Amino acid sequence: MVSGKRLARGSLLPSLLEDGDEETEWEREELGGVGERPPSRAPKLLSRDGVDDQVGLKIIICWLHIWVRVVIKQSLFLGVGGCTLQGTKALAVPLVTNTSIQKLNMRDNGMEGMGGVAVAEMLKENCYVTEVDLSDNRLEERGGRALGGMLQENTTLVRLGLSGNLLGQWGAQHLCRALTTNTKLQNLDLSHNGLGEHAGESLGECLSENTGLRWLGLAWNSIRGRGGVMLARGLGANIFLRALDLSFNGLGKEGAIALGEALKENNTLEELNISNNRVPLEGAIHLALGLRVNKTLKSLNMGRNPIQNAGCYGFMKSLQGNPQSGLETLDFADMTVNQDFEDLYTIVKETIPMLVVKHGGKIDTFRTKKAGKP
Repeated sequence: MVSGKRLARGSLLPSLLEDGDEETEWEREELGGVGERPPSRAPKLLSRDGVDDQVGLKIIICWLHIWVRVVIKQSLFLGVGGCTLQGTKALAVPLVTNTSIQKLNMRDNGMEGMGGVAVAEMLKENCYVTEVDLSDNRLEERGGRALGGMLQENTTLVRLGLSGNLLGQWGAQHLCRALTTNTKLQNLDLSHNGLGEHAGESLGECLSENTGLRWLGLAWNSIRGRGGVMLARGLGANIFLRALDLSFNGLGKEGAIALGEALKENNTLEELNISNNRVPLEGAIHLALGLRVNKTLKSLNMGRNPIQNAGCYGFMKSLQGNPQSGLETLDFADMTVNQDFEDLYTIVKETIPMLVVKHGGKIDTFRTKKAGKP
């Protein structure tokens, strides 16, 4: 059995006690080591200064969640307000020595930066947790800095969800520095974080050196201009990433041109989502030229970009010139095509039989229906 506060005072998690928290009676009791067996009951909570009834109730709820999840399936879910900052601190101490919980879901709990620090300090010591979701917690730059430091030391975490945390440019830079050396993390979700153009540059440098990531989510981050170009160049140099989500970023013409060049060099990427990126016809043509050379990409989502039928046709022409293409899914959501596109698609299917193209319908069909009206 492990006393959480004693363990923390033993320097494993010194930062968790920096707020001048008094040691409550239930913290002085043996806390039921999660690593050895689940606690049989929630710890007794006495009313003390600085811990009101609402916070106390949330800490009890957190402990009950631990007991249930450890017993049932070695995962802990504390989503949607189940555990705020005080509860996060209370949980972090026993989780240091946990050997049962492998998946930790603490999304949407309002833990903010200090809560992120508590979780990061715990993950520096824990060597059993492999998946963590901290999405929608307003961790901001402070949390990003702590998690970046953690990733430089942690050797077991393979999946990390950080969507919707207002990390911004600086939070992203802390994570990027860690990802240049971390080789274990395989799945990272950084969507909805307002990273911006400069973060795109940092991520480009990071991708060119990272050897661990297999899936990276960067949707809704305003990565555009030079940031989009540098990110694409980093992708071209990467030889490990399998899937990249860049949807809703405004890459525009320059970003699409750079991605086209990246697809000529990259021979490992299998899934690329660049839907809703304001890619015009000229950018689409350059991107299509990358497909004329690439042999590994299996799925490309170009949906809701203003490339028109001409852009869609350009992609099909490139695939016609690359019979060794591995493409299986090409998504042109909400874009209408004409009969010339359909005819070329039929021809391409003869050499690439696995190819499935999604689009918003055929222009000639709409005209026929309109002409047939009385």
